Amino acid sequence: MTARQTLPPGVVLVGGGKMGGALLSGWLRGTLKPNDAVVVEPDAATASRLSALGARIVSDVGALPAGFMPGVLVLAVKPQIMETVLPAYRALAGAGALVLSIAAGRTIGSFTKTLGAVPIVRAMPNTPAAIGRGITVACPSAGVSPAMRERATELLGAVGEVAWVEDEALIDAVTAVSGSGPAYVFLLIEALAAAGVESGLPVPLAARLALVTVAGSGALALESGTAPAELRRNVTSPGGTTQAALEVLLASDGLGPLMARAVAAATSRSRELAR
Repeated sequence: MTARQTLPPGVVLVGGGKMGGALLSGWLRGTLKPNDAVVVEPDAATASRLSALGARIVSDVGALPAGFMPGVLVLAVKPQIMETVLPAYRALAGAGALVLSIAAGRTIGSFTKTLGAVPIVRAMPNTPAAIGRGITVACPSAGVSPAMRERATELLGAVGEVAWVEDEALIDAVTAVSGSGPAYVFLLIEALAAAGVESGLPVPLAARLALVTVAGSGALALESGTAPAELRRNVTSPGGTTQAALEVLLASDGLGPLMARAVAAATSRSRELAR
């Protein structure tokens, strides 16, 4: 970090897609004043949508307001175009701004190759951030100060919970569990609804039962403070219908081993993409 001990309040958000837009919405609800955020977004339709939120939008980094020096540079563009986008932000990063990346699969080392030895936080959010119910895991580079870490927590916390890891290698497993995890839950909803239809339920009713049951059970697990295993036991009467179903799901080839293989596959793929 440079000699300054506090970060300027300004934030430059590069990319206003789904996750970038979710972050911006959260910031403008209280974390940031509208004049403290500038979004770099070349797509006219996306820019128009974000402008309606009250943010300042520019089409490229060269159009940033004169004298605007952000404390944080948030990179929210697609990982596959990062190589093209990143060089234009070397000056901002070099001037002391914290670089906060939410680009999946892009390592801290990949950023330092282009930006130099600047402070970087690599973060992995997930899609429930769109409704403020996400969870993000962040990992700091060696140059991230306590003030920078606190600021990153504040910005990422606008869309849900924030956790930190010191070992960047853990981000691959984080990606497999929480980053990809919403897709597993959506698949569970689909499969539960389909099983209900096979058992004779009308399609609309089966779909609604599956959706509300999964959503309600997740909320109960989150808000009750009771361990999921205990909640499961509370629902299970000896010799009852739930126990009959769980004997299938808890079998040696049941849900546990299947989920372990799925998460291992996603973790392995995350490592491959990061190379």
